[in-house]
Amino acid sequence: MTSSPRAADESTRDPDGEEPLPPFGEMVAQQLGGWRGLVESSIPVLVFVVVNIVWELNPALIASIGVALVIGGIRLAQKRPIRHAVNGLFGIGLGALIAWRTGEARDFYLPGIIQSYVFAAALVISALVRQPLVGWGWSVIMAGGRSDWREDRRLMRTFIWLTVLWAIVWVVKVSIQAWLWYDKQDDLLGVARLVLGTPPYVLLALLTVAVVRRVTRDRPPAAVESA
Repeated sequence: MTSSPRAADESTRDPDGEEPLPPFGEMVAQQLGGWRGLVESSIPVLVFVVVNIVWELNPALIASIGVALVIGGIRLAQKRPIRHAVNGLFGIGLGALIAWRTGEARDFYLPGIIQSYVFAAALVISALVRQPLVGWGWSVIMAGGRSDWREDRRLMRTFIWLTVLWAIVWVVKVSIQAWLWYDKQDDLLGVARLVLGTPPYVLLALLTVAVVRRVTRDRPPAAVESA
């Protein structure tokens, strides 16, 4: 006798009745906009760095904006999500505008530096008031909007410390970029933007998923402590 679709679906659930999490790599890739999104977000900055070294500021600005527009156009033509492309284009455009107005190539990276400091401050504040941003990010991206982790003392503590870790990494990486900006090291700043951009984010996302999955897996069933 063949099993019904409902029975097959039931067999894929966890013992506690919850839907199993997607594969590890799939979850991280989705959070970051897919591996293609990671590559595409780095291309305009890479183009700016190379063209600025070979030629000068204005061609670099034009080339980086042009590449960002092409990437967005290709995504639109392929009917793929363009949210990440639009966000990237906005950041590239703002940095290009500031650099064009000041005539300083280093100012191309200034919006990103400021944004990173704001994000780090938000992470710290959220941890202090026990509303960890990493936890809320998990709710939105991984848990289908559920926030039951707030009722579990162990998960709450885990998300608070993960949020603090994200803040520390963000402060370190943006401080390196800020020092290079202050020292007018345009080319090194571009390299730092690439090296300290996506790679730390990927590592933090991988670590976050691994830690939360471990804590959730080791949690005794029906033993949820109040926060």
